[in-house]
Amino acid sequence: MFLLLSRIQERYNQTKNNSESVMHGVTTTASLITGAAVIMVAVFAAGRMVPLQQFGFGLAVAVLVDATIVRTVLVPSTMQLPGDRNWYLHSFLKWLPEFRIEAGEAREGAPAVGGDD
Repeated sequence: MFLLLSRIQERYNQTKNNSESVMHGVTTTASLITGAAVIMVAVFAAGRMVPLQQFGFGLAVAVLVDATIVRTVLVPSTMQLPGDRNWYLHSFLKWLPEFRIEAGEAREGAPAVGGDD
């Protein structure tokens, strides 16, 4: 999830276009997320004991639902509906630290957590 959302935010910071950012984020991370899901399903399905097979089947179904329905339908649609309000932080939440993986501009007056120091 973090990879997808960070790609969307990264593109939004470059273009300030929410629709294009969501589409770019989904398309650039789709193969990586699908590949990781396939590997996880294969590992979970490899159990030999019955209790592990049952547990692995449940995890495999959960990973497939997450990789197909949640990340390709639910996340993009919930990012599209509010539009540019995705990136709005209400004034009573300004006390929260801003976490960024990449070095970039922080909110004025807010310390950036993470990034390149």
